[in-house]
Amino acid sequence: MNHNEQLSIIMPAKNEAEGLALFLPKLTSLYPNAEIIVVNDGSTDKTESVCIENGVKVVCHTYSLGNGAAIKSGAREASGDILVFMDADGQHKVEDIAALLEKMEEGHDMVVGARSSVTQASVARRFANFFYNRLASIMTGHKIEDLTSGFRAARARHFRKFLYLLPNGFSYPTTSTMAFFRSGLTVAYVPIEAGKRAGKSHIKIFRDGFRFFVIILKVGALFSPMRFFLPISASIFLTGLFYYSYTFFTMGRFTNMSAVLFISALLVFLMGILSEQISSLHYKDIEGSQRRAKR
Repeated sequence: MNHNEQLSIIMPAKNEAEGLALFLPKLTSLYPNAEIIVVNDGSTDKTESVCIENGVKVVCHTYSLGNGAAIKSGAREASGDILVFMDADGQHKVEDIAALLEKMEEGHDMVVGARSSVTQASVARRFANFFYNRLASIMTGHKIEDLTSGFRAARARHFRKFLYLLPNGFSYPTTSTMAFFRSGLTVAYVPIEAGKRAGKSHIKIFRDGFRFFVIILKVGALFSPMRFFLPISASIFLTGLFYYSYTFFTMGRFTNMSAVLFISALLVFLMGILSEQISSLHYKDIEGSQRRAKR
């Protein structure tokens, strides 16, 4: 990392006193000059007092707003040029921060710690993460190795542009990764081994898994509309073509259902074109702010 760049380490925490007590001393020892921010998301345990004892900055939510909301609060509070996000439950190793920063030196805008499959909590989560990674890769056109990893480093000036997109729940990694890719910002991965968390996970596989799926579709539709609408339009058109062929050869006529399918395919295609035009306005704003930041 450039010696002129400041580092801010941000950790969302909800009832994570046990995990914070274990690794905050090590974190402050290895990075004494970094700005360390713990966002206390309405904890009812000793999270705040543990942070104060270790001399780190605490941002408090009076009640729980969600993991994504904590990330946004921390990013707004941070003064560093490079933001490092990590969980407060002890899963992420302090030593791995150096690997993220080293990769950032190559000129990347975001570096994500990609967990190996053996460190995933369960078979269900391994399968879910594989599915999300594949779907997001299709939507963005880039290979995504770990879509849901909360351990990442990003350039603050870029990350803050997407704060309005980030949901308040657990899917901030999903949204930020896809937003960076689709905005032409470089994203790299470094392999990490995630440890066993301290305490109980707040993520519900089915509830939050469905939310991740919806977020992928929403962000994909925002940043790459034709990748979303074109396959749908094509599938409807092919269905209509197959049905028309069937009715033509069996009954010798063009049915109303065939007409409905062809018209639906056309409407979905036109929606994609319109969305693409709207999306281009979003890119224009981002590219303009990037040029101003370089001056």
